[in-house]
Order: sequence, then C-alpha cells, then structure tokens
Amino acid sequence: MINLSEHQFEKKLIAPAPHINTKVTTDKIMADVIIALLPATFLGIYFFGIRAGLVIFISVISAVLAEWLYQKLTKQNITIWDLSAVLTGLLLGMNLPVSVPIWIPIVGSFFAIIVVKQLFGGLGQNFMNPALAARALLLASYPVEMTTWAAPIENIFSINVDAITAATPLALLSEGFSPEMDDYIAAFIGNIGGSIGETSAIALLIGGAYLLYKKVITWHTPFAYIATVYSLTFFIGRNVAFTGYPLYEVLAGGLLLGAIFMATDYSSSPIKTDGKLIMGIGCGIITVIIRIFGGYPEGVTYAILLMNLAVPLIDKYSHMASKQ
Repeated sequence: MINLSEHQFEKKLIAPAPHINTKVTTDKIMADVIIALLPATFLGIYFFGIRAGLVIFISVISAVLAEWLYQKLTKQNITIWDLSAVLTGLLLGMNLPVSVPIWIPIVGSFFAIIVVKQLFGGLGQNFMNPALAARALLLASYPVEMTTWAAPIENIFSINVDAITAATPLALLSEGFSPEMDDYIAAFIGNIGGSIGETSAIALLIGGAYLLYKKVITWHTPFAYIATVYSLTFFIGRNVAFTGYPLYEVLAGGLLLGAIFMATDYSSSPIKTDGKLIMGIGCGIITVIIRIFGGYPEGVTYAILLMNLAVPLIDKYSHMASKQ
C-alpha cells in the first residue's frame, strides 16, 4: 500500500466544462459591458428626458436589491459586487419605454433576478437572458404600458412624457411607411420613438466596438444576426420581394441592442464559433418572421429567447461536428 501524507496532495477546484484558465474576472467583464452601454444610456436620457434616467435607475436599484434580498433570505454569499445584477437592471431599463409606470421596472427586475437567475442557480446557470425574459413577461402582462411609446422631447429635464406619443419606426414600416434620408439619420443618431436604450444606432455600435476591442465578445453572433435580418428583409420585403428597407430595419428597433449586448450573453449563448454563427442566423430568421408575418412589429426579444432555449442543442452538435 502506498502511504501518502496529506501535504503531498494539491487542492484543485473541480467545475463543469468548459475549463478556461483566464485572469479575466466576472466583475471586469460586467464592468466592460456596462461601460459599453453608457453611450446609448446617455443618449437615451438626452432624447427622452430625465425620466428615462429615473426608469433606468429604478431598474438597476431593484435588480441589485432583489439579488441581495434573495441571497440574504436563502443564506447565500452576497454577490452583488460582481455587477451582474447592475447589468441586468441596466439592460432591462434600456428595453423599457420611458412612459412606463415606475412599478414596471421594479416588477421586471425582481422577476429577472429571482425567477430567471437565482432560482436556476445564480450567475452562469440561467438558461436565458434575464433582462429579455423579464421584458417578455412585462409585454405579456402589461401590453398597453409596454407599447406606449413617447416621442423624443426638446427639454431633457421634462418629466411629462404622457402627452407626447409616437409610433415606432417598425410600426410605421408595417403600415407602409417609406423612410427617407432624414429618417435614416434620425434612426442612426437616436432621435426616434422606441425603448430608452435601443434608438441610437451609433451609440450601440460604439459600445459594440468597445466590447470587440476588449475581447469581451466576438463578432460572430452580432454579425450573423444583423446580416441575416438585412438579407432577408431585402429579399422578402414587407409587401413584395426586393421592395424592403433593410438598412432601416437594422437601424430601427431593438436589433443592435439585442445582437450586440444580449444575444452574446455568456450564460445563454453557444461556446464554439460555428455555434455562435448558428445562434445569430437563427435569431435573424425568427426576428424577420415575427416582424413581417407576425402581429407584433418587433421580434428581437422573442427571437433571442427562443434561440437561448436551443443553445444546449447547438453546443452539442457543434461539439460533435468539431470531433469529426
């Protein structure tokens, strides 16, 4: 019998695959994503007023409080310092109309953190994006509040957004709207109706470029997603083939926010490169189907959530393909 003393054994941390050795920490990744979202956040507040900042602030605080409260009551380690709850609250707030009642982001944040994240094991165990799952719940439960869009305002300090409503660009497209150059410029800058953080294409692209530079995300899913939406809307068109406005479809709505910041979520997106491409293509196909053939003008939320559910299957077959 071999007798080994205790000091001869080196303690190892055993964790599920994939096994990646890196100096990058969770809080650094979350901080980078939050930094990348700041341009779109600030422009959202600029175009929709100080109330947009209030909605986002309440969403973030509610998400952090929900995580702290759940972990305190269940006697778990408090992990609010990893910034993941802050990011979830920020993304949810950016996906809300500025005119929503103040209790909407509170309900959404508690659902996102407690039901979608914590009840499934916490950070890294959630099978879908918590912010998008919360948005889907809010859309189903409070459709009027979640689809009442405010037009951009002239005074950033204005809090009265109820009297000034506007249809979103995608809703206008579904009614036969033909965008002109001024409409493209407005969509690129963000001076259009929509959710707080989704309207400014340039701000979201700047944030995406930052994440690529910091190597927080790769280009595969966002590119595949955006290219699929562009191509399909060009070929199919909303009425007749080759009569669509594919660039406007990309700039307007929540496509850029979803493709760059939510379809790339580590916990609910594929691991391998081919899987990331499949994820993006699948999201693009579902988005176009909902936008053109569905009764709802936007399809990003449901497209990403449906593809989140397919991620285990995508990972399985992309792993098998890499072995052949």
